[in-house]
Amino acid sequence: MFDDDVASKALGIELLEAGDGRAVARMTITDQMVNGHAIAHGGYLFLLADTAFACACNSHGPVTVASGAEVSFVSSARLGDELVATADERTRYGRNGIYDVTVRRGEEVIAEFRGRSRTIERPEN
Repeated sequence: MFDDDVASKALGIELLEAGDGRAVARMTITDQMVNGHAIAHGGYLFLLADTAFACACNSHGPVTVASGAEVSFVSSARLGDELVATADERTRYGRNGIYDVTVRRGEEVIAEFRGRSRTIERPEN
């Protein structure tokens, strides 16, 4: 799935690990990601976390999409910061799942994200 993720790759997101309900992704904050307050725009932090979430929930095989997500911004990221998002499966039930993602700069927590997933059937081509 990540191989075809043009949006994440265009932002320089690298997938470091994926499998068994877990994924780790990395991104560096660039000039284009900084807002008028000279901090990383929250949408980019959400996108990094969402990418790790997507890779974790798709690690089981069937096509799985987000059914919802929320993020809490804990600290600000700045130009040049290297951020790492670690996604961990909390539970799967039926076609649903819950995943937590922590975005860090080194050991400092930047954001906490919770995603809800839904496995779908891919339509025939």
